[in-house]
Amino acid sequence: MRWWSVANFVSNAGTWMQLTVQNLLVLQITGSAAATGLSMSVQAAPALLISVFGGAAVDRWPRKLTAAVSQALLGAVAFVTALMVALDRLDVTSLMLLAAVTGVIATVDGPACSLLGNDLVPPQDVPSAIGVGALVHQAGRLTGAALAGVTVGFLGTAAAYAANGLSFLFVASVIPFLRPARGAVKHTGAVKRGTDADTMTVREGLAFFARRPRLLALAGVTGVSAVFGRNYQLTLAVLVTGPLAGGAGSFGTVSTVLAVGGIVGAVLGARLRRPSVRIVGALAAVGGLLQVVAGLSPSLAVLLVMVLPMAVVESVSDTAGTAVLQTDPPAHMRGRVLGVWGSIGTVWSLGGPPALGLLMELAGARGALIAGGLIIAGSIGAGHLLRERRFTAPATVRAEDADVPETAALGTAA
Repeated sequence: MRWWSVANFVSNAGTWMQLTVQNLLVLQITGSAAATGLSMSVQAAPALLISVFGGAAVDRWPRKLTAAVSQALLGAVAFVTALMVALDRLDVTSLMLLAAVTGVIATVDGPACSLLGNDLVPPQDVPSAIGVGALVHQAGRLTGAALAGVTVGFLGTAAAYAANGLSFLFVASVIPFLRPARGAVKHTGAVKRGTDADTMTVREGLAFFARRPRLLALAGVTGVSAVFGRNYQLTLAVLVTGPLAGGAGSFGTVSTVLAVGGIVGAVLGARLRRPSVRIVGALAAVGGLLQVVAGLSPSLAVLLVMVLPMAVVESVSDTAGTAVLQTDPPAHMRGRVLGVWGSIGTVWSLGGPPALGLLMELAGARGALIAGGLIIAGSIGAGHLLRERRFTAPATVRAEDADVPETAALGTAA
């Protein structure tokens, strides 16, 4: 697990380095912010359409081999991009095509690598392993964004892509030496004909997700939070540079505090032993209320005070939600469930920013933060009340000639 964490840190740093450089590269080639956004959408779009098939492949194929091959393919794409940049042969069409190929490979790589990490620890330690993964992700994000500017400044844009390619190859070289922990959930990958796992098609994987109230509730909580919150790089940027009369430096400070809060939250999330949808919902509701207070901030100093707990709560909630998502389904279904989740998450990532932008046009930055936070807290609160009412409503059944509570009748029958 230590080796896997180191490999993921290196890979995350390389990925964020490439993402940072890619946005700058598109701007240099086209001079269009819209084209930059389009390149990000093109890379995310495959997950919307084929993520469920990628998850099914992860359930079918040996997990270590799948993760190693997908990492090597991502490295090859990065090296091809680096070569084209170095030879000045990269245009917008080529860049979009490479981004699409990356997105397709990621539909398999994402669930494969996520579940591979869980195979390295006993079942009771999976939530902690997921928390460590979140911490590694945040640390890699900070490191990669910082290294991007240094690498481009001294070595050029092609070097950033080449470095990301090397990071993928490093992960691929580590995977063959990983060994599952004693007591870990075993995944053989290639299922035998005639078994229950063999009959589980992609469509039945979708049906499994739809029949699982816990997963549906998690999707609802995460969805409302993703659309009306979470996009702090958008809402807080407008709030800081608009009503609070700050500049780029002020927003940089806010972004740093958000990153620190994410790291603190990942550390706290790693200590969760029994994560649940109830915990995810409670944290999301608290985050919504903190967002309301942030929207009312009269100064940058007050906003900075609120941003830290907002980021901490969001990070812990994400860690708990990921733990539920990866441990609730049976072992042979987890790839498919993550595939369905990838499609759902893509809908949020593509539709959330435009919806939030429209809300900001109508209500301003403060109004969007306040209204969004109230919608999040109100929706989760209403859902909780409806659930409590549904499960606490008394039911009666006929027992001989009298009506008795259902629990009493069942007790008598038992």
